[in-house]
Amino acid sequence: MAALLLAVAGGAAMAQGARLDVLDQRGDLLGWEAVGRLDLPGGFCTGALIARDVVLTAAHCVHDRTTGAPLPAAGMVFRAGYHRGTQIVAQRVRHWVAPSGYVQQPGQRLGAEAIAHDVALLKLEAPVSVAEADPFRIHDTPPEGTAVSLLSYGRGREEVLSRQPACAMTGRYAGGILEFDCSVTWGSSGAPVFVREAGRLRILSVISVASDPGQGTGHAMGPSLPALVAVLSARLRGTEAQTPVSAGARRVSVGDGRGGMAARFVRVPQP
Repeated sequence: MAALLLAVAGGAAMAQGARLDVLDQRGDLLGWEAVGRLDLPGGFCTGALIARDVVLTAAHCVHDRTTGAPLPAAGMVFRAGYHRGTQIVAQRVRHWVAPSGYVQQPGQRLGAEAIAHDVALLKLEAPVSVAEADPFRIHDTPPEGTAVSLLSYGRGREEVLSRQPACAMTGRYAGGILEFDCSVTWGSSGAPVFVREAGRLRILSVISVASDPGQGTGHAMGPSLPALVAVLSARLRGTEAQTPVSAGARRVSVGDGRGGMAARFVRVPQP
């Protein structure tokens, strides 16, 4: 089957799973305690525990949005189960790692290669007890059309966790880029995209970019995780400083990194 070229633009149709549940009561967080708000110098993202002392988020969250330079771990705090000024547990970040394939051009939107590598693992200063928050596992890439859900904090709702229970993976592209029809907004960066496997929730991807953030339209994109997370996890166990590493993942060479969501992606045919 010939590969299709898809231009992703901001005027896309309304996301199929536009319903958003605000988890406004503390009891609503039951089962989601490992999702939390990642407070950063000058802003915040969403993250999730994948080990007792490791948080998964997007690489662009730990880089300066203006200069593209790496941010120091000092000043980063992960607040698991954050809810209106309180959290189940808060831990400072000791250090973090991201793929060398992630390159953010100063002042520019993310290009296709950056999206394909937009993953970071953060080592916490101390492990979180499983009794406080049970970490999630990573899932391999499922077929297009697979139902997913999204948990995130966002601008205008940064004090409570919100869940979009019904959206879908709508595309898979060369380099390991996944497309979703989930609605996202600022602050949803790094938010875990979940898929259900044998009755258990697994993390399929994290939110990297959206064509029309905050408008309930368009598409969101994120990287495929297994290869990236495996190599980053191995490096994280052996490093005690911020060190960009190569994830060994197949790269995608599309455009010059200036196009963001206007870049062209090569769709991977389904088997």
